[in-house]
Amino acid sequence: MKETEIKQIVEKQRRYFYSGATLPVSRRIQSLETLAAAIRCRQDKINAALRQDLGKSSFESYMCETGLVLSEISYMKKHAARFSREKRVPTPLAQFHSRSFQKPSPYGVALIMSPWNYPFLLTMDPLVDAIAAGNTAVIKPSAYAPATGELIQEIISECFEEKFAAVVTGGRAENTCLLQQHFDYIFFTGSQAVGKEVMKQAAAHLTPVTLELGGKSPCIVEKTANLKLAAKRIVFGKYLNCGQTCVAPDYVYCDSSVRDALIEEIKKQIRLQYGEHPLANPDYGKIINEKHFRRILGLIEPEKVILGGDSDEKTLRIAPTVLSPVSFGDAVMQEEIFGPLMPIVTYHSLEEAIAKINSLQHPLALYIFTSSKSAARKVTAECGFGGGCINDTIIHLATSAMGFGGFGESGMGSYHGKAGFDTFSHYKSIVDKKTWMDLPMRYQPYREFHRKLIHLFLK
Repeated sequence: MKETEIKQIVEKQRRYFYSGATLPVSRRIQSLETLAAAIRCRQDKINAALRQDLGKSSFESYMCETGLVLSEISYMKKHAARFSREKRVPTPLAQFHSRSFQKPSPYGVALIMSPWNYPFLLTMDPLVDAIAAGNTAVIKPSAYAPATGELIQEIISECFEEKFAAVVTGGRAENTCLLQQHFDYIFFTGSQAVGKEVMKQAAAHLTPVTLELGGKSPCIVEKTANLKLAAKRIVFGKYLNCGQTCVAPDYVYCDSSVRDALIEEIKKQIRLQYGEHPLANPDYGKIINEKHFRRILGLIEPEKVILGGDSDEKTLRIAPTVLSPVSFGDAVMQEEIFGPLMPIVTYHSLEEAIAKINSLQHPLALYIFTSSKSAARKVTAECGFGGGCINDTIIHLATSAMGFGGFGESGMGSYHGKAGFDTFSHYKSIVDKKTWMDLPMRYQPYREFHRKLIHLFLK
């Protein structure tokens, strides 16, 4: 898309926003209903697009993408009216007689830039929140998931006029052009490197941003953990979407006393969930493209492979792979893996594990498997991370009742449900001062009596 076309879309949306057309809550809910209907009637096409881009099965596509989007729409339809109401707050005695309240207001024209690993979910979820809050939106899907991007464009163009929601397709040139425009809010999901560039470009217009990034999310297996259940849930979370999940357990950090037993359970679970020949499993996904396929293979040290390691260049598949022993100095521990490799690292005390995790960049997620409530409390209290689970993986993001997001190197801001509505809203603090009474104490000339009143009210 040409630069002039992109500028016209942004200008058109800003005019439409300032017309007040997006402000009525009834309009927002109607827009969400229209979007939900378009998604429901295209479930087969969505499944096909996700299989083409990422090799996802129809079950996984609905469970991890389409179903979660429909759930977010349902939640917002139910709660948008309540979220949009003014909220009265207490008024200080010094402001007698007044009414103080906070008024949620949409930012205006929002830019949503989404990644390729969950191309439908991570485009539509923030869009749902932006619409519920009353914004217009320009949507930029990832060029690495072209089939899903084309389908998103089809859905949006059918549901909405360009002045309300529009899709811009393309690659780096379009991304650069979009970031040079003046948006009222930018929501970006992707890598740290690109996130830094987004924030740099946003600073030119002082545009607020939400950055949903990633990082090396640890999965602690404490010595009291139920190893069979831990292995089952870790294998699910690690190899879902062929490991291409921002909140996947990046590495397993286990107590040295349970390492061998845990590895045996993990091996069993990989065979149970993916079969003896995972590369022949039709429900096992693929790596997004050859570039990432080569990058992931480059992280495998053959002498440390204790299960898996196989790959198929033609289908861009890498088998679920377990690596051990692994240290924090190994290549696989120097970057977010974003693939089906599971390094096993050990610690000798929980205090050692906590100190090591806190010495690294803040991860987007953290998981701990333990039967000890005190150990769970200690880790969740003392470690810095975006969100996570106790005795499970991944599932903390699959709810609209809690915000999802990271901090520091794993991002800033959050979304889902009320947190998503808040992300795309500015809360105006307003005092409605009555005119029938006007206390004289704030006006000059100041008198001793006024000073005493001020000290009475403000203490």
